[in-house]
Amino acid sequence: MALLKFPTKAINTDVVNPFVNSVFDNLFNDSFITDRLVSRIPAVNITELEKSFEVELAAPGLEKSDFKINVDKNIISISVEKTEENVSEGKLYSKKEFSYNSFTRSFTLPETVDYSSIDATYENGILKVMIGKKEDAIIAKRLIEVK
Repeated sequence: MALLKFPTKAINTDVVNPFVNSVFDNLFNDSFITDRLVSRIPAVNITELEKSFEVELAAPGLEKSDFKINVDKNIISISVEKTEENVSEGKLYSKKEFSYNSFTRSFTLPETVDYSSIDATYENGILKVMIGKKEDAIIAKRLIEVK
């Protein structure tokens, strides 16, 4: 019995209709479509420290006044309402990717949170929200002696 190796690609379809393949390649590789499919919600890092929680939100290009942080019961919401200013000043763009949309990120806070010690800073495109823990929630570290 003879073994024949078949090519991994089917019959060369580019020869049959090269226009169809180039249209689909251009359609799926077009940055306009892929930009619209990518989520516009900023990435978040949440860290639990000994005495607090730290929420870091990557939001470059914004200002401190753009952020609105609300605490309602056990939910903290971070939102931005930014509209795009359409000032072209005689420029003709071949591609424009600078745009800021509104977003809201909400997180459920644990019972150990001290609601009176929540602070926020915005520096170098990173919004940091520090959420303190209650005194009784902070675990005291100690060395246990083995007897």
